Amino acid sequence: MTTTTATPQNTSATVLGLLARAGLQIVLLLGSAIMLAPFLVMLVVSLIPNEAFLSRDFSIEHFSLHNYVETFQTVPFGQYYFNSIVVSVSTTTLQILISSLAAFAFARLRFRGRELLFLLYLATLMIPFPVTLIPNFLIIKSLGWYDSYWALIVPPLFSVFSTFLLRQYYRGLPLDLDEAARMDGASSLRIWWQIVVPLSGPVLATLAIFVFQGVWNDFLWPLVVTTSEAMRTIPVGLAAFVGQYSTAWDLLMAGSVTALLPVLIIYVVGQKWFVAGITLTGLGGR
Repeated sequence: MTTTTATPQNTSATVLGLLARAGLQIVLLLGSAIMLAPFLVMLVVSLIPNEAFLSRDFSIEHFSLHNYVETFQTVPFGQYYFNSIVVSVSTTTLQILISSLAAFAFARLRFRGRELLFLLYLATLMIPFPVTLIPNFLIIKSLGWYDSYWALIVPPLFSVFSTFLLRQYYRGLPLDLDEAARMDGASSLRIWWQIVVPLSGPVLATLAIFVFQGVWNDFLWPLVVTTSEAMRTIPVGLAAFVGQYSTAWDLLMAGSVTALLPVLIIYVVGQKWFVAGITLTGLGGR
């Protein structure tokens, strides 16, 4: 029977490993606290009157849900919420559908000029959004879509980033699946729907989270193409609480917390798919 004796080198290595792990955990905790602090402040301010916030009186007796009720009474926040849900859900669904079909064509179909066409398509990523803002606005105006759901939904439907992300993933799927399906008489559309899409759950969920969050938080484009209260989305509607000389911080923070809930719920529900999609698409640095 043999016994192992801990040497000073092994002991010091173990101690250093524990210290390094403890230091890493402390750094992660501090980073988490720094990132969560603004959300905590937003939540606290949304629960106290504006006068208490301005006087920095954060006593617990001031806490109430009155600000949330007043937010929906001061402005048609319910209509803003409905508009944001309609625009975000419609844009996310249709953009993923269109991008998935385009990515399937670029990744799985063979046709003349495919690579050149994709490079030209990809080159549009270098065009800043402010450059295309006025031309897009003029097109929307000429089509008679100004201040309508069409103006909010149609322009974001065609996304180069979404097409590129899905194309990269589709290229990693075995082509033998397509060939076997074609031998059984399946068309390209059927291969896309019954083979490629079911195998793309993680990347589609990841893309859906990205798109939904981007559309939900978009401020500039809804501000440009809408003018009536009935068509405003939440980011534009929140600006109603910011005046020239004063800001209703309590109502603004209550509205912000309410606006944050759908994105938070979607992320929590789709977190497993999101992490898997980040890993599979290479966005995690792999």
